Amino acid sequence: MKLIKPHNYRNLLGNVENTGKAIKYVKDMFQENLSAQLALLRVTAPMVVLKGTGINDDLNSIERPVSFPIRDLDEREAEVVHSLAKWKRLKLAEMGVQPGRGIYTDMNALRPDEELDNIHSIYVDQWDWEKVIAREERTIEFLKKTVRRIYESIKVTENKLYVEFPQIVPALPEEIHFIHAQELLDRYPDMSPKERENAVVKEYGAVFVMGIGGKLSNGLPHDGRAADYDDWSTPNTDGFQGLNGDILLWNPVLESAFEVSSMGIRVDEEALRRQLAERGQEWKCELYFHKKLLAGELPCTIGGGIGQSRLCMFLLRKAHIGEIQSSIWPEAMRTECRAAGIELV
Repeated sequence: MKLIKPHNYRNLLGNVENTGKAIKYVKDMFQENLSAQLALLRVTAPMVVLKGTGINDDLNSIERPVSFPIRDLDEREAEVVHSLAKWKRLKLAEMGVQPGRGIYTDMNALRPDEELDNIHSIYVDQWDWEKVIAREERTIEFLKKTVRRIYESIKVTENKLYVEFPQIVPALPEEIHFIHAQELLDRYPDMSPKERENAVVKEYGAVFVMGIGGKLSNGLPHDGRAADYDDWSTPNTDGFQGLNGDILLWNPVLESAFEVSSMGIRVDEEALRRQLAERGQEWKCELYFHKKLLAGELPCTIGGGIGQSRLCMFLLRKAHIGEIQSSIWPEAMRTECRAAGIELV
C-alpha cells in the first residue's frame, strides 16, 4: 500500500459539508468553462459496451475490464468501460458533427487493476471529450492550442473558487510549459519517468509532456498508451514523434507532479496500422471500431479525459482522492488516513 501522509495536513474547507459544496462548485464551473473553450455539446455516455467490438479503451493493454453476460442478448458479454476514447469518435460520426465542434460527457468507469493510493481508485470519473478536426489540423501546433484552452479553463475555475472559498489561494502559473518525453529523458537521463516528471513540473508548475506511448532513445516509452486511440508515432514539426500527452500540475499538498488529463490527436488510418503493427496487434483490424476507422468512416478528432475527482482533489488541496469520491479502500489505509487527519468519504 502506497500512501503519502502530508505533515500537519488539515482540511482547508473545515468539514465534509463545505467540501461537498466546493466539489459541486468546481464541477459545475469547470465543465461550463471547458464546453465554452472547446465548443463542446454535452451528451449521455454508456457505462457498458459489448465485448469483442474494440470499442472499450485498452488503456495500457494489460488492465482487465469488469465483464458480465447479458441474458436477453443470448449471454453476450458486456464490459464496464475503462474510458470512452473510441466510443466518442463513433458518436461524433453518428451525429455528423462538423470540424470545430465536439462533445463531452460524464464518464464513470471501473478499473479493478488500479494500484490504490492517494490518487488512484477503482472508481474513475472524468469529463471525456472529443472534438472533430480537419485532417490538416493534425499538427503539434493545434495540439498545443487545445491544451492551452483546457489549461485556461482550469485557471479560471481556480480563480473563481478563490472568490467563493478565499482560504484556497490560487497556485497555478500563468502559462503551461510544453516538453517532449524525449527532451525529458535527455535532460534527466539517470531518472525514472516519474522522477523526470517531478523534476520538470516542480520547476514550471504546469507542464504538458508530449509523445507518450512511443519508444524513446532508451528503447522504452515514457508511459504506456494503447495503440488504437492516441497518435504517438507520427513525426511532428518539432522533429519528435507523437501528437499526444499528459497535463501535469505541481501538487503543493503531495509535493509531486499530478496528472489531471491524458489527451491527444487521435490515430488516422496510417497511424493506426503503424501502431498496431508495432505492438503486434494487427488482429484488431478486424474489430468493429477499427474496421470503420480503416474504411474512412470516422472523422479526424482530438480528445481526452479530465479527471473529475482528480481536478477537485487538486483545486481543493486534498491529500487523498477518497476525500472527494466514495470508493473501496483497504482497511489499513482508512486507519492510517484517519490518524493523519485525512477523512475518507
